[in-house]
Amino acid sequence: MTLPTRAAANAAPLAPPWHALPAEQVLARLASDAASGLSAAEVARRRVQDGANALPEPPRRSTLAIIARQFKSPLIYILFAAAVLAVALAHYGDAVVILLVVLANALIGAFQEGRAERSMASLRQLSALHVRVLRGGHEMSVEARELVAGDMLLLAAGDAIGADARLVEQAQLQVAEAALTGESVPVSKALAALPEATGLADRRNMVFSGTYATAGRARAVVVAIGSQTEVGRIAGLTETATEPRTPLEQRIEQFGRWLVAAALGLFVAVVALGVFRDLPLADVLMVAISQMVSMVPEGLPVAMTIALAVGMQRMAARGAIIRRLSAVETLGSTTVICTDKTGTLTRNEMTVSQLWLPGGIEVTVSGIGYAPEGRLSAEHAATLPLLQAAALCNDAQLLPPGEARAQWSVLGDPTEGALIVLAAKAGVDLEKLTRDAPREAELPFDADTKMMATRHRFADAPRRVFIKGAPEALLCLCAAGDAAMVQAARVAAEAMAGRALRVLAFAVVEDDPLDTGAGFCALAGRARLLGLVGQTDPPREEVKAAVSKCRAAGIRPVMVTGDHKLTGLAIARALGIAREGDRAVDGAELECMGEADLRNDLDRIAVFARVHPAQKLRIVEALQARGEVVAMTGDGVNDAPALARADVGIAMGITGTDVAKSAARIVITDDNFSTIVGAVEQGRVVYGNLKKVILYLFATSIDEVVLLLLALLGGYPLPLVAVQILWINIVTEGTLTVNLVMDPPGGDEMQRMPVPRDDWLVDRSMLWRVLLMSAAAVLVTFGWFACRLGQGMPIELVRTETFTLLAMCQWFNVLNCQSASRSALALGVLKNPWLLGGLGLSLLLQALVLYAPPMNALFYTVPLAPASLLSLAALASSVLWAEELRKLIVRLGRRRTARRAA
Repeated sequence: MTLPTRAAANAAPLAPPWHALPAEQVLARLASDAASGLSAAEVARRRVQDGANALPEPPRRSTLAIIARQFKSPLIYILFAAAVLAVALAHYGDAVVILLVVLANALIGAFQEGRAERSMASLRQLSALHVRVLRGGHEMSVEARELVAGDMLLLAAGDAIGADARLVEQAQLQVAEAALTGESVPVSKALAALPEATGLADRRNMVFSGTYATAGRARAVVVAIGSQTEVGRIAGLTETATEPRTPLEQRIEQFGRWLVAAALGLFVAVVALGVFRDLPLADVLMVAISQMVSMVPEGLPVAMTIALAVGMQRMAARGAIIRRLSAVETLGSTTVICTDKTGTLTRNEMTVSQLWLPGGIEVTVSGIGYAPEGRLSAEHAATLPLLQAAALCNDAQLLPPGEARAQWSVLGDPTEGALIVLAAKAGVDLEKLTRDAPREAELPFDADTKMMATRHRFADAPRRVFIKGAPEALLCLCAAGDAAMVQAARVAAEAMAGRALRVLAFAVVEDDPLDTGAGFCALAGRARLLGLVGQTDPPREEVKAAVSKCRAAGIRPVMVTGDHKLTGLAIARALGIAREGDRAVDGAELECMGEADLRNDLDRIAVFARVHPAQKLRIVEALQARGEVVAMTGDGVNDAPALARADVGIAMGITGTDVAKSAARIVITDDNFSTIVGAVEQGRVVYGNLKKVILYLFATSIDEVVLLLLALLGGYPLPLVAVQILWINIVTEGTLTVNLVMDPPGGDEMQRMPVPRDDWLVDRSMLWRVLLMSAAAVLVTFGWFACRLGQGMPIELVRTETFTLLAMCQWFNVLNCQSASRSALALGVLKNPWLLGGLGLSLLLQALVLYAPPMNALFYTVPLAPASLLSLAALASSVLWAEELRKLIVRLGRRRTARRAA
């Protein structure tokens, strides 16, 4: 049959809607197959026909629009006013310089804004949604934008749904549709066709793009993609939505408003002093406007944008994708990291190493990894039922080496994959077992019950229900007559967990229909224990060093795991997360603790084990109530509330569900704890570099203001003309400000305490540094200016020397700002080639102003002799030496404190 186009399939007036058709008719209408999906060739054809599965993106702004946006600023309005005033006063050269500066500023801003947008676009590509599909009979993972009508989606708990689809198979599927329908609880799905008039929220045989599965499994055929989906129809309402400003952006905006107010006050003061001194009004107005401009940190917004973009790119290169800008700044304030164990602290290469069989029989298993190479130390009749349960009550697949992979691997949960490998090591023919004992029904794994059950039909035996789960949960289902065996199993499970093994228990119920509606309650008291399986997952080698780095940085790591508390505590002690006196608390103990007790005990709890999702949320809130800034890792659907509530939610990129990734602010691509620590370090680098820029801009603004006020109060002529002030403010600063935020890590970021949540942009320490650097710059520039005038030197020469001396002070000041305690001579400007290039460019531009005749006319300068430049440079270096002396005093003080502490 001919497949209708996407538009026709969704809009044909005579065709019944998808939910009103039986699943077989839907498959026939879309020319798809539930068992094999579409072929690769058919997928390619339909993609050409229907396009990508993506919502229409808002039109990108043109280059001219981005440039025009740069003129929407109070600073630019002030500059335009200055240019108009210059023309009115016949200072045409000044007007030209001002307009050129405005244009250069707009071009730089537009370039940086475009760069930031490109950075965000590349990061969105890294965090693109992936879905599982069946194509040509093979399961594969593809980007959601590659889906076409007729694709067969494979859904399980935690999977985000990438397109509208009609269910063709399902087992206990539940879908959270709050984002689309507003339904607050997950919706149970069914297969039967529904009346055509059924409303969207009641279409139980459909799943929709933008929702996610919370329980069960299913197959569904894609019926609509892109703008034809239900969420696509309302996408226009959200196309213009933007992310709210981060706290840092708000603080910088507030800081800018304060400086603008100060600049207006300065304008009034300068004009009043100039009139009082009977100076030419035109000159006074131009200088007053120039000084007002000098107080406004025009480089700060661009610097902040670049700092965040560079930080995000550096984090992405190290495996941390930032999904929310606010996460970059919050990382620097993190005081507690609540981390999962499996895959994050450990390698996530689960290997079964020990079995415990009823009767106290212990069997060791050799071999590591997912290769089915190894053997069982002994054979017992009780081993086969346990192996059958491990292989059948399982959703993972063992994949052999091939073109797509270099070694044995697992598709699905690593814990379940290790069980498949165990059965293969024992010689079980997995394909034959699955064929001879097909699955008829199931109770999918649930985080609350911590169990999973499947029913299978055997040709030569009654139906059997195999149950797998946490020992403390599963053993409660065992028959009362097995009390001694159950107690022995509990003791064995405790002993195995104490050896850092992850323990699963297996049981069987003979000839049971498995009432999926009644759940595990119907199995209570009827299960027969088959045995215990102990798995090991070795810690990652690099994690111990990362934990030590956390401790040195004032960050406390806490393990939150689904494993037994003894297993978690053993790993925590090996990695340094748990110290002497620290303890582990499991979910049952946590449930009995009051809020006051929990908060009081948090300092000594290193491991939270066997906790359910609501308890994870409670842990986060308890830590926050103590004033902690909490980073929380997670990978499951049920982790989403805790990820969203944490100050920094961190989702796992490999094992994490799409729901967890959507709720988190950061996605770790390698699921590695050390990557989280690296991201925290980069967050501190970004915030520290922004503080450097603020220090630099603040110091260089104040010295100009004080220099001018001293001249006016002292009865001297103006030390700088307006265009010279503008040159220093925008050109000299502009070549250095953005480059300063590119500073690499200083190496001591993780040796300092976390940045306080309410940290001031200009704190007391920075204020003292500003006063010292500004005082040194003012002392040498005003002293030189007054001295040279006293020697009877021409005002044009003195102004040129003062202009150059002030620019040189700023060159030394930028070196001062690289570290609050380490010597600039030890740091070396070569560590930041961007800053080195900025200094070179600033030197070149200053040389043009001094020695190019057209620039001399525009900036009222005269050429200076080389000997004069050397003298000026030596004077300007006093700014550096003053700060070096302060840094030396700070370092000596720290050494004395360290000796006393020792």
